[in-house]
Amino acid sequence: MPLPSWWRAVLPEDWEEGGFGLYLHWPFCQSKCPYCDFNSHVSANIDQDRWAQAYLGEIDRIGALTAGRVLRSVFFGGGTPSLMEPALVDVILRKVRATWAWANDIEITLEANPTSVEAGRFAGFRAAGVNRVSMGVQALNDADLRALGRRHSLAEARAAFDVARGLFDRVSFDLIYARQDQTPAQWERELREALAMAVDHLSLYQLTIEEGTAFGDRFAVGKLHGLPDEDRAADMYLRTQEITAAAGMPGYEVSNHAKPGQESRHNLIYWRYGDYAGIGPGAHGRLTVGGQRMATEAHRAPAAWLEQVEQAGHGESLREPVDGQAQLTEMVMMGLRLHEGIDLARLGRLADRSGHDIYSNINGLRDIGMVDTDGGRLRLTEQGRPVLNAVLRRLLPD
Repeated sequence: MPLPSWWRAVLPEDWEEGGFGLYLHWPFCQSKCPYCDFNSHVSANIDQDRWAQAYLGEIDRIGALTAGRVLRSVFFGGGTPSLMEPALVDVILRKVRATWAWANDIEITLEANPTSVEAGRFAGFRAAGVNRVSMGVQALNDADLRALGRRHSLAEARAAFDVARGLFDRVSFDLIYARQDQTPAQWERELREALAMAVDHLSLYQLTIEEGTAFGDRFAVGKLHGLPDEDRAADMYLRTQEITAAAGMPGYEVSNHAKPGQESRHNLIYWRYGDYAGIGPGAHGRLTVGGQRMATEAHRAPAAWLEQVEQAGHGESLREPVDGQAQLTEMVMMGLRLHEGIDLARLGRLADRSGHDIYSNINGLRDIGMVDTDGGRLRLTEQGRPVLNAVLRRLLPD
C-alpha cells in the first residue's frame, strides 16, 4: 500500500522546525575515564579569565550571524563543566542574555560530576542562571565506579544528588549498563534504585567500547573481560524500556527517559534537526545562514582553539555547506532516535530536494512492521526500535 500523496506537501523547512540552541564545550577534566572518547583533557592550570574572553568573543561572533533568533536552550558540556568557576558561568550567561532573546521556558543545563568539591559549586551555578543539572553518576556501587575510572564514591554521588535536588527544579543523571560482569538481574535492581532516586530524567547508556580509549586498547588485546554478548545486551535494553515505562519515565529517545514534559529540550533540538551553535574546543554546530545550512567544527586541542580565537577572531576549523542528501541522512539518523519520529511532510520535502527515493524504502519497512506512518509521522515500531541501525541502512543512500 503506497504512502498517501499528502505527505509530500511542501511546508516551511527551516531551523525553526527544531528550534535554536547554544552548546558550550568546557574541555577539562580531573582525569580521563577509560571508556570516554569525548574531547576532554587533564590540565593542572587553567586561566579561566582568558577562557572567559574567548567564549565571549565567540558568542559575539555567532550572535551577529543569528540576530533576531529566540534561544531555547544553553548546554554546558564537556569535559567537566562543573569544574568551571561559577563566576565564569555567570559572565557567559550574562553575555548570552544580552545577545539573544530567550524563550520563556529556556533550559540552561550544566553537566556535573558528583564529587563533594563540585557539588559545593552548585549554589553558585544556580545563582548564575543554570536551571538544570545533568550528573554523571554512571553506576550505583563502588566497585563498578572504580572499574569505570570514576573519582567519586556512591556516597558522594548520593550526597551531591541531594544537593542538586534541593537547588534545581530539574535534575538528570546518567548510568552506564551492560558493564563488565553485570547480570540482567543486577542491572534491574540498580535501575529500580535509580528510578526511586530520579527527579524527572534519566540517561541510560549501554557501555560501548570506542577506539582510542583505554577500554578500547584493552579490548583490542583481549584484556577487557566480562562484557555481555549482543543478545544479552539487547535483553537488558528491552527490559530497561519496560521498567522505565512502568515507572512513568518512558524512553522518548533511544537512551533517554523522562516524565512527560521533562525531556531534554536542548537534545531535542539535535534530534528534531534544528539549528545549534557550537562554541569551544571540538564543538560541532549546524547553522542556517542566508538560507544555507552549514556544518561547523572547532579546533579540538584547547590551546589551538584558544589561540585561534585570540588571533583570528574565531575558533572554527571547518565551515561548509550541508547538501540535500547529507541533510536527509542527518535528519533521519537523528529523528528516528525519537519515539515521536519525524514529520513526514518535512522529510518528504527534503527527500525530494535531495533526489533520493526514500518513499519506497519506507513502504518496504512498513510492510515488514519496522516503521509506521500513522498521524503523518515516520517512527520506529516496537519491533524496529532495537534494530535501528538496520532500519537506517534500508532507508538511507549508501
